[in-house]
Amino acid sequence: MLKDVTLGQYYPVDSPLHRLDPRTKLAGTVIYIVALFLCKSFAGYGLAALFLFAVIKMSNVPFSYMVRGLKGILVLLLISVSFNLFLTNGEVIFSLGILKVTKEGLKVAGFMALRLIFLVLGSTVMTLTTTPNALTDGMEKGLGFLKKFKVPVHEIAMMMSIALRFIPILIEETDKIMKAQMARGADFESGNIMQKAKAMVPLLVPLFVSAFRRATDLAMAMEARCYHGGAGRTKMKPLKYSAADRIAYLILLLFFAAIVAIRILVK
Repeated sequence: MLKDVTLGQYYPVDSPLHRLDPRTKLAGTVIYIVALFLCKSFAGYGLAALFLFAVIKMSNVPFSYMVRGLKGILVLLLISVSFNLFLTNGEVIFSLGILKVTKEGLKVAGFMALRLIFLVLGSTVMTLTTTPNALTDGMEKGLGFLKKFKVPVHEIAMMMSIALRFIPILIEETDKIMKAQMARGADFESGNIMQKAKAMVPLLVPLFVSAFRRATDLAMAMEARCYHGGAGRTKMKPLKYSAADRIAYLILLLFFAAIVAIRILVK
């Protein structure tokens, strides 16, 4: 399951989405997430699904590879759906002892599941089509207006980029530690959920040691290269909007306007 986490990874192919400015992809991801929280009907989620499918098709990333990332949120998805399914008041469809499934709860749980799935897939599209360096530059450039309010934009962008980059690295490290302990007789597969969770505890110490060692190596490498923040730094490849980015912004605005219209008109 650790190998199935795709968030934070970059998929190197050529596509119209890969060639877009990182600021466009960041803005598009934010707009899409806001649009998902505005969806309250089947029509809204249907439009969101069509838009997401078109974006994934444009990215040239295999759909099966992208869907693998959903396995990592399976537990969170089940918990969210269960709470909304059994704890929402309304017209009772059937009951299981003290648990009651209502018509309204079924609708809310279904929409919650779709929202989480679309949110993860939409965020994954951005990270799979944008390198960590481009993502950092895009965040710094896009949030540059906050510098007037003494906000350390460069440092924030750098920290978020490093955090995203560390996700696949730590997953790979965890997989190596698990295989090493399994070779020594550790069992991570058998037993119930509590036993499996207890078996994962011995992984924490070597994982934290590895994470701190990598963080120290990164800090020393940045210091050896005389890194002192973003003040006075220049870019080898300055970000510039192209005609494709303007078209992408227009499509995003039309999509968002359509979602708002559906929210107002469709009950």
